[in-house]
Amino acid sequence: MLGGDEVAQWDVALSDGVYRIQFSHGTTTGKRVVYVNGQEVIRRDWLFKLVGRETFTVGGANTRAAVVIEAVGGFAYEYSLQLEGRSLQKFTANRALTCITWLLRLDGEDCRVVLEKDTMDVWCNGQKMETTGEFVDDGTETRFMLGEHDCCIKATSGGKKKGGIVHNLLLDGEKIAASAQ
Repeated sequence: MLGGDEVAQWDVALSDGVYRIQFSHGTTTGKRVVYVNGQEVIRRDWLFKLVGRETFTVGGANTRAAVVIEAVGGFAYEYSLQLEGRSLQKFTANRALTCITWLLRLDGEDCRVVLEKDTMDVWCNGQKMETTGEFVDDGTETRFMLGEHDCCIKATSGGKKKGGIVHNLLLDGEKIAASAQ
């Protein structure tokens, strides 16, 4: 598990779940260790170069990630996370435009439903859902089942030129509010 050299930690929301990335850096030995959800994915011992980057993938879609280590004077270092070549902040902002997340409690279980707007793929708790899509009078409906519950993501026009498309999740006909993540 994690050693005493942990210097950075990030939480990354992807379609198939939220991943915790932790980074340990031994500034006297150059050791670098990357953990994803507590599992070691990279270990480098005895590196002479204390700055640089460690690349790896995260999640079922193998999202490209990198921990970047930069010197900020003396023996001080700054650590940042990049995903798909972008800073975590830019990656998260882009995902907010391309994905919608709903968090709900269903039959005593927490559920995280994610719609990828560009592909119309639907994920629930890390599993890609089997869906059926159809055109209806006021837009489209993407239907799937969560256990015994009928779900529908209804896409309709926002009504304004720049309003875009509005996506609503209906669970057994009841509208569920979208989440911030």
